[in-house]
Order: sequence, then C-alpha cells, then structure tokens
Amino acid sequence: MLPEAFVRSLPAEIGPERAQTVLTALSAEPSVSVRLNPAKLADCPFPDAERVPWSPYGYLLKERPVFTLDPLFHAGCYYVQDSSAMFVGELFRRVLERFGPGLNVLDLCAAPGGKTTDLAASLRERFGDRFSLLANEVMHNRFGILRSNVRTWGDPRVGVVSRDPSAFSGKEVFDIIVADVPCSGEGMFRKDEKAVEDWSPEAVDFCAARQRRILSDVWSSLKPGGILLYSTCTFNRKENDGNVAWIASELGADILSFGDFPPVVRTEHGYALLPGLVPGEGQYAAVLVKNGTSGSVRTADIFSLFKADLPVPPPDPYPTYELDRQDALRYLHGDAIRIPDAPPGLLTLTYQGHPLGPGKNLGSRCNNLYPKDRRIRMDIR
Repeated sequence: MLPEAFVRSLPAEIGPERAQTVLTALSAEPSVSVRLNPAKLADCPFPDAERVPWSPYGYLLKERPVFTLDPLFHAGCYYVQDSSAMFVGELFRRVLERFGPGLNVLDLCAAPGGKTTDLAASLRERFGDRFSLLANEVMHNRFGILRSNVRTWGDPRVGVVSRDPSAFSGKEVFDIIVADVPCSGEGMFRKDEKAVEDWSPEAVDFCAARQRRILSDVWSSLKPGGILLYSTCTFNRKENDGNVAWIASELGADILSFGDFPPVVRTEHGYALLPGLVPGEGQYAAVLVKNGTSGSVRTADIFSLFKADLPVPPPDPYPTYELDRQDALRYLHGDAIRIPDAPPGLLTLTYQGHPLGPGKNLGSRCNNLYPKDRRIRMDIR
C-alpha cells in the first residue's frame, strides 16, 4: 500500500494524468534489464531481448532468469541494471563530447556499482586507457559490494574509495562528477518495500537538505568549467528540479539541456523517467556546468591523491582451462572439481573464454581458490 500523502502529492509533482499512469504502473511487476560489458561481450546472451533506447549496451528481457546460475554474470560479462538508471549513462556520453583524453571522473555515491560500470564502459570506448574513474561509497556496509562489482567488471582504470564527500573538498581535480545522491526513493517503490515504509513528507525534506549538503561539500573538487551530472530515483520537485536550481544559483553553475529523448519527460531543469511511460523505474537526471574555465587547472593523479583501491591485478600468467556450465557452477559454488586432462599447478579457470578465477590442479582434484565472499550460496542443482 502506497503512503496516502504520496498519492495525494504526486499529481502536483508530475501532473494529474502522468500521476495516474505512474500509480497504475507501480502496482505492476517491474521490468528486467541488463547492460553488457562491451569489453567482454558483443552480443546479448538472452534470446528475444529488446534494446534499451538510450543505451548502446542495454537490453530489456522478456522474463527474469536466475542470474546467480549464469557463469557469464559472475565473469562480469553483463550487469543487471534497471533500464531507467541507464539514462544517466546516456547523458554522460553526451557530456563526454566536451572533453578530451586524460580526464578525471568521480562517481560520488557509487554503490552498488551500476552507474560506475556504465561510466567505465563509455570512458573506455571513447578514450581507451586515457581516463581515471574514482568510485566512492561513504557507507562501509555498501562499499564491499561496490568493490566486488568493480573488480568483476575488470577495468584497470577504475579505483574505489570510501570517503565522506567533504574529503574531496578543496582539490579542483575532477572534470566530471556524477552524483546519484541518496533520495526518498519514490521511483523504487515497486522494487523496494522499505522505501515505501520509510517515505514521508518529512523524509523528502530531509533528503533534499542532505543532497544540498553533499553537493556543497564536493563542489570545490570540481574544476571550473567541469560538469556535474545530478540524479535521483524519486519524483518530487524538491529533490529534483528544486535542488538543480539551488545548485545553479547558490554554488554557481549553468544548467545544460541535450534535447528530447521520448518517452522521457523534459522537466524545467532536467529529465524524468516515469514508470508506465518507460519500462523501468523512476529516475531523474540533470546536467550542470560549473562557472569558470578550466584551462589553468592541471590534471592530478586521483588514484594516488585519494589512496584508491585498484582491484584489478596484472594479467594472469597461469594457463587457462575451460569449464563447461556444470563445472563452472560447481567452481563458483566453492566445490572441488576434477579436471584430470589439465596441466598440474595453478590455473585460470574460464567459461566461454571468460576468466572466472584461479584453481590449483592436483590431478585427482582441483583445489578451489575462488574467493569465499563471492561464492554462490544457493542450491546449484
């Protein structure tokens, strides 16, 4: 049951007709979508999938498979991400046209890593190795999953840190900051019961104020002329257009527009993706350019400056051994497997040519060296 105050307030926020469309959609089953890792997969592995209009890597699936039982998922060949959230990646690609190689990017509120991996794919496609992406998550209980997902994605130019936004202040080192800020979560109501339980008008006010505090803390780390890509997964004006207007007037920025993306709704200052008009959940995004010019600001090594964890090791020197699906799942489950025709010693075990992790072949068995914190816990039979 949706909060009554939310239902009453929605028509004023997005218009009566759109409000009815959204409320009807929030009672339906959510869509399922994935985004490919273009460094690992060229074609979607799911039959009859449909392209997400605003993502070159995104696909809408007909039904939800058991992703845990797909070795390609564990190999980082794709990321399960809501299609509306992928719109932030499209605006990011439009922004990249303003920059050359060597840029520094901060994903400020990055866990669990969906937008981080989307940014990484776009940066690599455009600039190769000539970029630095720092993914930050202040909540320590969420930082672990961010680090794990970045490691699985496998881009060596992505570092991870856990810092309060204020830790970045006073250092004009970032060309782009992506801030998918904590919000009241109205756009996630059909996926997250806790978001429904926690919602109140007071929570909206609290979130809007916290978002302004976060942006104030990090603003001085953005270079003059740099880009802020601001996003939430909520519908109300206070957290969306209202905060964008506040950023422009109080922090000093111009609001940018990139035209229309039907059926995405143009708002006064940004873009709103509304369930019922789009297949995915609720998402808002806007783009601002900081006042000033960045010509005199030097490029910094942000990985060293912020002591980033760069989780991707050097290329594995060990021989590879290809597993079939059954043995791949047993390996990912943490079970011992037998591969008597493989060479003895340390191996990199693969599935469809994609590395899963290490093992030590003893002939009679292969010791499982897959990290315990990443193993499949469900029944794989």
